[in-house]
Amino acid sequence: MNAVLPLDVGDAALSSELAAGMAEVERRLIESVATDNDVLAAAARHLISAGGKRLRPFLVLLGAQFGNERDERLVSAAVAVELTHIGTLYHDDVMDEATIRRGVPSAHLLWGTPLAVFTGDFLFSRASLLIAGLGDEAIQLHAKAFMRLVDGQSAETAGPPQSEDDGLGHHLGVLGNKTASLFAASGELGSLLSGASAEVTARIGRACEAWGMAFQLSDDVLDVTSESEESGKAPGADLREGVPTLPMIYALRSSHPSDARLVELLRAGQLTDPAQHAEALALLQKHPAIDMARAEVREWAEVARREIRGLPDTPARAVFEALCDFVVEKTR
Repeated sequence: MNAVLPLDVGDAALSSELAAGMAEVERRLIESVATDNDVLAAAARHLISAGGKRLRPFLVLLGAQFGNERDERLVSAAVAVELTHIGTLYHDDVMDEATIRRGVPSAHLLWGTPLAVFTGDFLFSRASLLIAGLGDEAIQLHAKAFMRLVDGQSAETAGPPQSEDDGLGHHLGVLGNKTASLFAASGELGSLLSGASAEVTARIGRACEAWGMAFQLSDDVLDVTSESEESGKAPGADLREGVPTLPMIYALRSSHPSDARLVELLRAGQLTDPAQHAEALALLQKHPAIDMARAEVREWAEVARREIRGLPDTPARAVFEALCDFVVEKTR
């Protein structure tokens, strides 16, 4: 994997152009959180400096390849979507009482809950300031994505309605709003600002949304199957906290006697006892629910592929297709 780009880009010229854009995004991310409040500045830089794949800004720059990819507003859009994403991480970690994010201690452990919340708000405000200079359509696009983010988070906090049997529809709805919406907005922003046609912009948005679903569902699988903290979180973190994931939902559907112990553990909610957590994780890793979840990832990746195939045949389209391969390969 390239040190700047989230995946290898086959075309040398495109790779160089995207890498230059991503390097500028990285520089501007740090610049954008500068403030005279030294504590707030340090907290805001904390997760930015911890790294990350920068997939959302990458999608902005990739979406721009179908128009004027050198529009000076593109880097601002790319920085804005990443600041929006990182802001949600500060809030998520407070709500989930997470201890690790991107391999470093969560901000609320270092600076306390109030400052962690304020830091997320600060990042949102800086993102909004950048978006405000990009025109009415960009403002509306970002605002709608942000509304979906909030809706997804609130739905996740409330949990599935009692009328829903196993929570699958609720889970997919949460992921669509909380995660896939910002991926969609990222690709659309790049295409929109580059002056690509409305048809291309809409197709990129649909492709990025489906790809975002595949990406987040692959994280559901990796929460169970990863053997190290490669995702920046401890393996089985969602399982430990009782946060529903696709493998858990599928496993809970089982009425087979051999799955009784796993179902019992999963229905208990949080698994704070290390022995119970280890037992549930081992049982779930061997369960057919993992392969079922992998199949769901492939299905969403294929939805994205169908949209991508309708884009102009350019090196950028090949990169979009490679992203689909990347997200499927993650779970193998």
